Amino acid sequence: MPNATKMLSKQPPEPHWYHYRCAPYLVARDPLRSWLLDRGSLTERLVALSQGHFRVQVIQQRMGCPRLSEQRLLGMRTRQQALIREVILFGNNQPWVYARSIIPQPTLSGRLRSLKRLDNRPLGALLFSDPGMTRGDIQIARQDTRTTPLPNPLQAINAIIPGRRSLFWLDRKPLLVCEMFLPEFTPYNNPL
Repeated sequence: MPNATKMLSKQPPEPHWYHYRCAPYLVARDPLRSWLLDRGSLTERLVALSQGHFRVQVIQQRMGCPRLSEQRLLGMRTRQQALIREVILFGNNQPWVYARSIIPQPTLSGRLRSLKRLDNRPLGALLFSDPGMTRGDIQIARQDTRTTPLPNPLQAINAIIPGRRSLFWLDRKPLLVCEMFLPEFTPYNNPL
């Protein structure tokens, strides 16, 4: 059985996440400030901004072990499995957002089993249509894709990109959503 140190060393690098109040300099002058700190539905804003020309492309969806910071935030044990879903959110046929969702296996029970079968439907639409949903604090990060690359087909992106993540609860069960804004997303003059 491999030891925990070797297992952790195989995990891909990840950006450093900060509570937005602890690192206000990360968003103070960022043109995406209103997008990074918005507590509403990102999906809804993207649909409006693209005037309905919005779609989700699934990069991968699989059971696996989340990254260490994701496990800690979700209160998961080291080898506990979760559904890891990575997608690209397109607006006007441009890749605007890379999203990574972590749904622990215990969350995928009862009525929430349907989260396994989202296909190309946006998770955000489901979350914000659920009257019992609650959202935790927003954390923010900057990811240098030269040292911490994005998954295929986004590996060619060579930039520092801003992102956010937060915990959500459905039926008091947690899941984590991370959203990284890609270079093609430039609605600086449209704060929808």
